Amino acid sequence: MLSFAFCKNLNIVKMNTDQLYQIYLKHPVICTDTRKITPDCLFFALKGENFDGNSYAQTALEKGAAYAIIDNAKYHTDDRFILVDDVLNTFQELAKSHRDALTIPIIGITGTNGKTTTKELLYSVLSQHYKTYATQGNLNNHIGVPLTILSITSDIEIAIIEMGANHQKEIEFLCSLAQPTHGLITNVGKAHLEGFGGFDGVKIAKGELYSFLKDTNGIAFINRNNHELIEMMRLKNLDRVVYYGTGTDSFTNGELLSSDPFLTVKWEREAMEMDDVEHLAKSNLTGNYNFENILAAICIACFFNLRSDEINAGISCYNPINNRSQLSKTATNTLICDYYNANPSSMMVALDNLAAITAAHKVIILGDMFELGDEAPKEHQAIIQKANSTDAERRIFIGDEFYKVRIGNSEFYKTTDEAFEALKKNPIVNATILIKGSRGMKLEELIPLM
Repeated sequence: MLSFAFCKNLNIVKMNTDQLYQIYLKHPVICTDTRKITPDCLFFALKGENFDGNSYAQTALEKGAAYAIIDNAKYHTDDRFILVDDVLNTFQELAKSHRDALTIPIIGITGTNGKTTTKELLYSVLSQHYKTYATQGNLNNHIGVPLTILSITSDIEIAIIEMGANHQKEIEFLCSLAQPTHGLITNVGKAHLEGFGGFDGVKIAKGELYSFLKDTNGIAFINRNNHELIEMMRLKNLDRVVYYGTGTDSFTNGELLSSDPFLTVKWEREAMEMDDVEHLAKSNLTGNYNFENILAAICIACFFNLRSDEINAGISCYNPINNRSQLSKTATNTLICDYYNANPSSMMVALDNLAAITAAHKVIILGDMFELGDEAPKEHQAIIQKANSTDAERRIFIGDEFYKVRIGNSEFYKTTDEAFEALKKNPIVNATILIKGSRGMKLEELIPLM
């Protein structure tokens, strides 16, 4: 809780969280970017590495914000400026206050891969029955999570909050803000190894969600077929667990019927309701690895008592548009766009998926994976070896890390610009192309050549 304090020489009272929450209730739209100001919103002057939001507070008010929350007294020129000790801390504390006032189920989702896709699938499904709110895009960090919480209006019946992390204790902190009543870890894999301190560190960090659920008597949804998650569950001694999987002993059981190119899942649940609806979910997602994401969404929807037809409709109407498992066609090629992010685990399953797809001509384009620390050379070499063993007519690797460990007769380019020039001279036609890499590689710049 923030306390009252007077600024020397200016006689300006710093506002505490309780007071600010009353203002928020009258102006419940939050903005942190002056380019996105809406009338009567609250502008929070957050700081970044290269900017100070305080300097934009006046602009926010001129564009229609009701108040600007600042932490530098020199920008306070009238009562529309609300001075606090620290804008980011106040922002997070305000989100806590709002979360404390909510009585709806909050589903927390984290994991190495698939958390955004699972969140969006689940939103599509739950929205068939409930007034649902979910994290927008990938706003899943120390700023995105409180922004999500503060966007939950009084008419929302259930919320889904995605939580990302690249170091220890981050999920723990985000759980303290979101206070999930239910939770899902999609999987644990090799990502952000530098920040987590290796794969064991990944498990410890993601397991912080299980710790929170254990301490608060929450419910965890767990893939019974994922041995890492089962081990983590047992270490945390979770006792309120809802399982999904491919066997016959879970709350929701599923089977992947087809995946060439889109996934169709047959599923059933315990105490299945008597109806005439076929339990068959047809998706617009490519990639066998998305089977687990689809089944997780189905399981949670079953838990919240959605009908089969609602669940199937929710899965089928979700269309990926965020370059995650997104299949598209150009005049000459079929593209598997999966370049929003990349790590060794997701690279491997993406290559497996390409191998499983029926196509006369296949091409692999992979960009560097970031934040792997000392493991980078080994992990990039392993991906090259995997790609070289995958049936493809061309294998194109882009980035310094791939270039350092180049092996075989594949194509290697240090930058996306170099790859662009090479593809202009030697274009790809009539092929199915996997395009995957870390977001910073900007592989989307190659799309005009496809």
